[in-house]
Amino acid sequence: MIILIVVVFAILGFVVSSRLKSKFRKYSQTPLEANLSGAEIAKLMLADHNIQDVQVICVEGQLTDHYNPMNKTVNLSPDVYYGRNAAATAVAAHECGHAVQHARSYAWLNLRSAMVPVQNISGKILNVVLIASLFGGFALGLPVPIIGYIVVGSYGVMTLFTLVTLPVEFDASNRALAWVQNRNIVTKPEYEMSKDALKWAAMTYVVAALASLATLAYYIFVFFGNRD
Repeated sequence: MIILIVVVFAILGFVVSSRLKSKFRKYSQTPLEANLSGAEIAKLMLADHNIQDVQVICVEGQLTDHYNPMNKTVNLSPDVYYGRNAAATAVAAHECGHAVQHARSYAWLNLRSAMVPVQNISGKILNVVLIASLFGGFALGLPVPIIGYIVVGSYGVMTLFTLVTLPVEFDASNRALAWVQNRNIVTKPEYEMSKDALKWAAMTYVVAALASLATLAYYIFVFFGNRD
């Protein structure tokens, strides 16, 4: 069953990822009428929201774009940083959407940030338990029910993290799309391209959350499914 879950969601994740890359390639071929680069759009959006302590920098890779709340940087891949198209506009504005969330103390972002260390610890605990269970049975010397509580509890935290991530990502996209439209950064066709690109980007997080939920349900069934 766990193999089936992994295979099904691996295929689904591959399909969504491929679709996302295809959309970005397609929308990267249409020059933005406003002729603004992703970097220029990011700086303009930050300025419009009176955010002066966030830097916009270029990082290596493809689709490596992210906002780092630790050092307050909007990190854009070269295709986005220098790109002057709907795809670059969507990504740059989305990452700035996270910066706006941070500046406005958006509750879901604060919760997600607070969960990061707990999620990391839960992941390490889960790895230790699962690896130990593969060598010599439950080699930790703990009763099976205790192992079950540890596994389900740890994976429950990781699943909750993926679920909390969803409103954070959707809200950042909504902020981005509202701003590019109200600021007249994009034409109507360009807006639809940006919206579609961000929709497929969001789908990667949806797939991750569903995969985590399915795996959590599997562990609950394995450890506690046969109980009265």
